[in-house]
Amino acid sequence: MVVYCLLTEAAAVTLTLRPFPIAVDRRTVLILLVLLLLGVAQSEAGRRVERIRRRVSGSPHINMTSVWTFAGVLVLPPPLLAVLVGGLYGHLAIRSWYRLQRVPASRTVSNAAIILLSCYAAQAVMRVSGSPDVRSAFPRGWAGTFAIAAAGVTFFVVNALLVLPARREIGRTPEALFGTWSDNGLEVATLCLGALNAVALAVLPGLVVLVLPPLLLLHRTVLVKQLEVAAHRDAKTGLYNTSGWHSLAERTLAAAARQRSTFGLLMLDLDHFKQVNDTYGHLAGDAVLRAVAEAIIAAVRGRGDAVGRFGGEEFVVLLPGIAHPDIGAVAERIRRAVAALKVPAGTLSITGLSTSIGMAVYPTAGTSLQRLLDAADTALYHAKATGRNKVVHVADLG
Repeated sequence: MVVYCLLTEAAAVTLTLRPFPIAVDRRTVLILLVLLLLGVAQSEAGRRVERIRRRVSGSPHINMTSVWTFAGVLVLPPPLLAVLVGGLYGHLAIRSWYRLQRVPASRTVSNAAIILLSCYAAQAVMRVSGSPDVRSAFPRGWAGTFAIAAAGVTFFVVNALLVLPARREIGRTPEALFGTWSDNGLEVATLCLGALNAVALAVLPGLVVLVLPPLLLLHRTVLVKQLEVAAHRDAKTGLYNTSGWHSLAERTLAAAARQRSTFGLLMLDLDHFKQVNDTYGHLAGDAVLRAVAEAIIAAVRGRGDAVGRFGGEEFVVLLPGIAHPDIGAVAERIRRAVAALKVPAGTLSITGLSTSIGMAVYPTAGTSLQRLLDAADTALYHAKATGRNKVVHVADLG
């Protein structure tokens, strides 16, 4: 990771220092100052919201600097674009990130370098398209519009890919890797606002201040959404908590009753988990819980399935639209995934984990959620009582 960060930083410096056949006039410097001042003003006005968002977010954090940096892509030459990115990220590091979690300077430099490389990639697309900046795109009509859109897509994709190797922990699910749909929707929204900023700067520069009120409102709206999600999530694993999972399961039950369809329910319990805590400590035990949560998510079928933590070492999985033969395959896949885990614990690795799983299917095992949970729990108890590390279907108990 360190080598990768150094390489990206070296690439950003090299591209910034190379000669560019673009004159820097007073108007361009003024545009730089306007973007920098507005970016700092927005950061200061939303600093408290930003801190809360970072605390409650369980996925990669999406900030709102793209409103200013992407505008810089469209109106500034590369050297001034580097000044803009450096200024914005330096301010964030001093006023927000350092106070929040003591982010080291090296992390800030790496983040800024990755953003700058994304900006340069977007500018390269603009030059290849024949419109090096937003002003030259105006006479080209739709061709100029598509060039700006292509630059935005390039910024989005390059940034998402460059960030991955620089992260300390890389998740195993698409959400852990790239963020949620709402996170990425926020990034798209900021890129769109950045494009509008650039147009305003090229035509009527004074209009650029009008982006601040909707941007701050968007900031708070995203926070409300994150708080709603956090209220239904387990803080330790990021899975649904008991309340969130029950709410989703009740909706699934009502839909299955209306449509006369089926759904499956799995209850899982880690075998001998107390020994993990006693041997390696509770922090290692928490790491095991997170690893098991990721293994379960990776083993289920996809977005429609819901995984929850019921406290301790017990998990529950909701599988909409599944029948008896298929539920067993999913459960076995989860059991094997847990058994294959190697969880780092200091200089050691925790291996030999296993889980006992009980299965139940609606409506065969019950027509209410509590009956289904009781049935799955009965099957789970039988799995633990007959040797552990196995899957038992309640229908097999007679």
